[in-house]
Amino acid sequence: MATDQKGLLEKLQSIAERFDELGRQIAEPEAMADMKRFVALNKEYKELTPIVEVQRKYADLLSNITNARTLLEHESDEELRAMAKEELELMEGQVEPMEEEIRLLLLPQDPQDAKNAIVEIRAGTGGDEASIFAGDLFRMYSRFAEAKGWKLEVSSASEGTMGGFKEIVFSLSGQGVYGIMKYESGVHRVQRVPQTETQGRVHTSAASVVVLPEAEEFDIDLKMEDIRKDTYCSSGPGGQSVNTTYSAVRLTHIPTGLVVQCQDQKSQIKNLEKALAELRTRLYNIEYQKYLDGIASQRKTMVSTGDRSAKIRTYNYPQGRVTDHRINYTVYDLAGVMDGDLTTLIEQLQIAENAERLRASGA
Repeated sequence: MATDQKGLLEKLQSIAERFDELGRQIAEPEAMADMKRFVALNKEYKELTPIVEVQRKYADLLSNITNARTLLEHESDEELRAMAKEELELMEGQVEPMEEEIRLLLLPQDPQDAKNAIVEIRAGTGGDEASIFAGDLFRMYSRFAEAKGWKLEVSSASEGTMGGFKEIVFSLSGQGVYGIMKYESGVHRVQRVPQTETQGRVHTSAASVVVLPEAEEFDIDLKMEDIRKDTYCSSGPGGQSVNTTYSAVRLTHIPTGLVVQCQDQKSQIKNLEKALAELRTRLYNIEYQKYLDGIASQRKTMVSTGDRSAKIRTYNYPQGRVTDHRINYTVYDLAGVMDGDLTTLIEQLQIAENAERLRASGA
């Protein structure tokens, strides 16, 4: 057996042993009595599951290859030898792709990838057209979330004078949301003839997108005595309750000066819950940003690496193209992308990032 295969099997075996140990710990009454520990154990168990599944397939594959080679050495029947040789060639062709998959799974994962996300879209340069574009981006993410089966909830929004949004903040809940949406952080640029342009000239406008991993209750200890709560009347669409009840909530975190607000719900209690979730997330991300800054110099494809003011993507309407500048990748399906088909773009970013991470690890 090759040295690298032996090392890989040893590493996988130690992970499998840890996986079994986690299974035993989760079943213990002591673990269930400590909810924070129980959540952490389940999270680690879930993260190790795909590695253990591949480990079993890899061990079976190597065992079957050994058996096929043994059969070829000792079998005299030509028909059986031909079958064994054909099967051996097929199995040997599966080894390298499986090893590459394993190396990717063994790379340290961003612990935030499994979390839900809070997304903030702000209109940038371009006046009313930038607000309209921010609205287009929100629609794009809404359609993408719908296709993924994610839940989208708007926390707060400030509408543009000609449509769209000056700013909109919303949460996305589902399976591995942040690990997918983190690639959208940065400045998005649009080149098109604005609805506000009478001369038919192409203008360039921009909107910024910030994607934050949503902090869970156990991630940060938020003390209510550190928060000042203000209530005010909601504004915008919402029926008879708008401007008649103090349902909107503004929270100020006194130690840091962070301010969040929520006016999406008619109930003050629900707005308070959503505002607390956003405040918890923003406090958590102050620390998370330090982690991003630490890896920013190592990875170029990861948009979530610190500089959220970097121009990451251009949507060119006259040419019907979308270009991602981080990996110099262009798709000529602007209509599909704006309708929520982001899968190809994100997959290409993931491929490029994984290649960088493998090079950096020396794998």
